[in-house]
Amino acid sequence: MTNGIQTRISNGGRIVIPAMYRKSLGLSEGEPVTLSMDEFGIRISTPRLALRRLQALAAKRIPKGRRVSEELIAERRAEAKRELEEMKRYGKKRKD
Repeated sequence: MTNGIQTRISNGGRIVIPAMYRKSLGLSEGEPVTLSMDEFGIRISTPRLALRRLQALAAKRIPKGRRVSEELIAERRAEAKRELEEMKRYGKKRKD
């Protein structure tokens, strides 16, 4: 990571992202970006980069080998089974 490059704000509030940053982050013309601001400045991200960051955060908190998606699917199947049993018990059809 670099310490920073100076650039200027041009007409209409435009800022040029230096080519080396765009290349390093895989940014291309027309790609949507998200700007967020905190007390330290502005952060530029893309949906792809945000996903990568979330995956890294999740990897730190979820033990290796644990399949959260499989747990979620199992929970949803159990809930669906309970709902079906309840509908059978009361003789009602499910309303969506």
